[in-house]
Amino acid sequence: MQSRNKVFDDLSQLMTNAMGVAQGAKDEAETALKGMIDRWLADRDFVTREEFDAVRAMAQKAREENEALKARIEALESGK
Repeated sequence: MQSRNKVFDDLSQLMTNAMGVAQGAKDEAETALKGMIDRWLADRDFVTREEFDAVRAMAQKAREENEALKARIEALESGK
């Protein structure tokens, strides 16, 4: 019975080690894929959400200023 227990212990240890290796390979693959995606995105002209929101806010402010200036010009022209 002792030898059978040893076989199961060895098999259990082998499976545990195999799972550790598989987990390590998975982690390495995920890291490599993330790196590839990051490099691919960096090569493109994508902007971050923060940059997009900042430019959108600037454009909105410019539109509002243009409307105010347009109204002011119309008021000045109608007063002539």
